Parts: sequence; structure tokens; C-alpha cells
Amino acid sequence: MHTADTNRVRDWLSRFVRRPGETTISLEAVALLVGAIFFILAFPISFLVFWGRTLDITGPGSIGTYAAIGGAIVAILAVALARIGVRSRGEQPVVRADGLALPDVHVRWYESAAIALAYAVTALLGWEGIAVLLAESFTGAPVFAFPGAILVAVAFALTAYICYLSAAALTPMSLSLVLAVFLVVGAFASMLTASDPLWWQDNLSALGMSSNASAWIFNGTLIVAGIIVTTIGRYATAQLPVDTAEQQRGRRFVRIAMALIGVFLACVGIFPVDEFFLVHNTVATGMTVAFAAVVIGLPWLLPTIARVFVALGYIYVAVIALLGVFFATGYYNLTAVELIAAVLIFSWIIVFLRTASVGMPVADGVAPEAVAA
Repeated sequence: MHTADTNRVRDWLSRFVRRPGETTISLEAVALLVGAIFFILAFPISFLVFWGRTLDITGPGSIGTYAAIGGAIVAILAVALARIGVRSRGEQPVVRADGLALPDVHVRWYESAAIALAYAVTALLGWEGIAVLLAESFTGAPVFAFPGAILVAVAFALTAYICYLSAAALTPMSLSLVLAVFLVVGAFASMLTASDPLWWQDNLSALGMSSNASAWIFNGTLIVAGIIVTTIGRYATAQLPVDTAEQQRGRRFVRIAMALIGVFLACVGIFPVDEFFLVHNTVATGMTVAFAAVVIGLPWLLPTIARVFVALGYIYVAVIALLGVFFATGYYNLTAVELIAAVLIFSWIIVFLRTASVGMPVADGVAPEAVAA
């Protein structure tokens, strides 16, 4: 190949990796190409690893474990490639402005790491779960080297395609869905692998105790989720329209409260209840208090918000308070209260993000000009 041709190929590859949106290839096609590259790389490597072996579907050294661990690595690489393409240099995004490319808000390195880790853990537990399901469906079935390599390569390609496409077009709303999936997968993984099958008789935090073999799953899930919640809160509030200094102060208060919810959530995982009882309960209570403060103060902090959304938040707070009464009277145990409260808080956050992503709705009697962004 001539030097000129080599330079053109190198330039095209550089633009593809760093500026895929400027090429003639669409983002969808780039995601397909990324998946194809991982398939091409994964098949020969997997075939050499599996050569001369008959594999089990699950268990140590099985194809399921190989696909789960490899899928997590592929997810991290795919997310890293996608986020490289949308990072900004000065005022101009390298590819295009996605939902996280805002003038006054930038993705920090630990936020990018948390996002990549959320994708990786979801891929890890997802492929492991699929392997367990297949093992139950094909009891005792062996997997040979060639078909096993094909299956793993397909799994890696699918993981790369989905993760790249999703991470390259992140918005606060889509990131909240990633958070929801990550929390559900992590919570169920820690529940299913808990050393004590009757953990639910104590409280939800029992999953994070040092005596539980899967405590690292539960605590790690909360730490990563807390970072993502903080990230979501920053970007969601950055999109809220403000017209006066008072509204700007209200938006800043909401942003701080959302960040506190994320920090407190991470601290719940950092400080297990059996080792840091007082700190653990303090941050867990603080998370609920921060949520209630935002909900109750929302009409004054963001006066342009729709009254129906305010009413929804008040109902959520009332239900959480009622759950506290049920626990105090012995009608509900603490696990039920914590689970329902967590579902209510995170569902409210998702609805709030939806509201912010489409533009803050106007309350009755407020002129549209007053909330124009």
C-alpha cells in the first residue's frame, strides 16, 4: 500500500474513533461496525481458549462465566469509545451535542467511570443470568469449542453494539433508565446470592453486612448508583428554564438536594450497617429527608412547575410517611418500608427527569413568556 493510501486510511480511522459523526457513516452504522469488530476479535481468541475442551454452560470455567466476564470488559471498552466521541473540546463537541453536552456542565472522570461500570455490571450479571437459564433448559448439555466460540463472539458483538449506541446518545432520561436497570440487576443479584436466605426478616441493609458473602455486590451497586444519581441531578437541573435570580437560586437548591440524595445513597454502601450503624442510619435517613425537602419546597423553588407533578410528589411523601407509621406499629417490617420507599423515590426522580428533558411544564396562570429559556 502506498504511503498516501496509508495516510488516508489512518486519517479515516482517526476520524472514525474520534469524530464518527463527521464521517458519512451514521451513528447506527458505527455501532454496528463496533459490534462487528468485537465479533471478529472475539471469535479466534475464544476458539483458541476453548480448543480441545468440552464446556459446561455455567460454573467455574464455563462458557457462561467466560461470556459474562468478557461481556463486562467489552461493555467498558464500548462505552469508553462512545464517550470519547462526544466529549467536548472548548465549546465544540467532537461529534455532536448529546443530552449530556451542556455549556456549563461537563462529565467528570469519576462520573464516566461510574456510567461505564454500570453498563459492565449489567452485562456481567445479565449474561450470567442468561447462562443459568440456558443451563436449566438444557440440563447436562455440553458445549464444544467451535459453536461455543461463535456464541461468545455474538454475545460480545451484541454487548458492544448496545453499549456503544446507548452511551453515545445519553440523556438524563436515558441515563435514569440505565440507573433503574442497574439497580434492579444489582439488587436481585445480591438477594439471590445472599448467605442468609432470611435476610428480609431484618432489613434491606442486611444484604450489605460483612457476614453476607454477596455484600460487595449490594454495597458496590449503591456506591455506583449514588454517583449516577448525582450526575443525573446535575444534568437534569441544568436543563430547567430560569428567568429570574430567584428561580436560579431555586434551581441551584434542587441541584444540591439531588446531589445529596446521590451522595447519601453512595454512603449507604460505603458504610455497612453492621460496622457503621450510626453513620449508615444517618445517611439513609438523610436521603429520605433530602427527597422530602425537594418535593415539599418544589412549588417555591420552581414556581413554573406543573401542579399535577407537585401533587404527585406530595402523594409520594405521604405514602412514605404512612409506611413509617406502619413500621412503628409493627404492621410492616423495615425491609418492606425500605423497598417501597426506594421504588417511590427513584420513580419520582425518573418522572422529574422526564419533565426536565421535555421542558418544564407551565403551571396554571403563568405566562409562557415567563419561563422561556
